[in-house]
Amino acid sequence: MRVAVLGGAGFVGSHLVDKLLSRGDEVVAVDNFATSGPRNLAHLAGHPRFQFLEWDVCAPIPLTGKFGIVFNMASPASPFDYARLPLETMDVGSLGTRNGLELARRSGAVFLMASTSEIYGDPLVHPQREDYYGNVNTVGARSCYDEAKRFSEALTSTYATVHKTPVRIARIFNTYGPRMREEDGRVIPAFVGQALDGKDFTVFGDGSQTRSFCYVDDLVAGLIALCEKGDSMPVNLGNPNEMTLIELADAVRKVAGRGGKVVSTRPLPQNDPKQRKPDIARAKALLGWEPQISLEEGLLPTIEWYRARRAK
Repeated sequence: MRVAVLGGAGFVGSHLVDKLLSRGDEVVAVDNFATSGPRNLAHLAGHPRFQFLEWDVCAPIPLTGKFGIVFNMASPASPFDYARLPLETMDVGSLGTRNGLELARRSGAVFLMASTSEIYGDPLVHPQREDYYGNVNTVGARSCYDEAKRFSEALTSTYATVHKTPVRIARIFNTYGPRMREEDGRVIPAFVGQALDGKDFTVFGDGSQTRSFCYVDDLVAGLIALCEKGDSMPVNLGNPNEMTLIELADAVRKVAGRGGKVVSTRPLPQNDPKQRKPDIARAKALLGWEPQISLEEGLLPTIEWYRARRAK
C-alpha cells in the first residue's frame, strides 16, 4: 500500500520507513528536521518506492492521492528537545496532529497516533494500564510534551467519533536502538556514550528510578500490528522488563566492555517519573504482540552503531 510517515526522518520514524519498504509498501516520509537530519534516510536515496518531503506538519500537508495508513511520528521526544522547543512541541501535538488527521480523512487512510507513556505522568498505579488516567502536572517542566500528547489523543479520538476516521493510538514506552542522537538527553545513548569514553555513568537522583526498554525493531512490529489488528482505543507498546538505571548501567557496561561507576549529578527533575512499566496485556490479546528482543540483544547493535558512527 501507499503509506505516509510524518516524522519519517526521526529515530523511530526512519526505522518504520525501512520496515514498510522491506515489506513492499510505497512510502512518503515527511519531516522538517527539527530534531532529526537527512542522515537517517540517506541510505534510501534513489529507492523506487520512497519519496521524501521536507515539510513542517504544523502547516497543511500538501500530499495528494490515496494512502492506506498515515503514521504520525512527528514530535520532539527527548526532554532536552522539548525543553528547547516547548511551543513547537505543543504546536506539533495540536496543529500537526490535526493536519495529519486531515490527510488521513481526505485520503481514506487509517491514522496512527504515536502517543507516549508520558501521558501517565509520575504514575500512582504500577504497572500502567491503558485505563489509568495518569498523574500529570499541567504546568510543570514537562507539561509541554505531556499535554501535547494528551491533547493529540483526544483530537484523534474526536476524529474517530465525528468523521468516522479509522484511528489507532500507540502509547509508546522507552525505546532504544541505532540512530538515536547521542546528545539528545535520553538515558541509553547517554550511557553508551559514557561507556565508550570509559567514563562514569551519570544519573539524576540515586539511580533507583525504573524504566522499561524496548528495542526499536520490536516497537516497529507493534506499530504495524496495531494498524492491522487494532481498534480506536489506546494500546501500550513497550517492554515490561522493568529495571533500575543502576541495573541498566551494569548491562551497558557488560556489552560495551567499558564504563565506570554510577554517579549522581543532581536531584530528580520536577515530575520525573520514579517508575515506568507497561502493562501489555491488551497488546498481547488484541495484536498478538509482545517484545522478542532482550536488552543485551538490542544493546549489541546499538553500541556497534555508535562505535561505527564515531569511527567515521
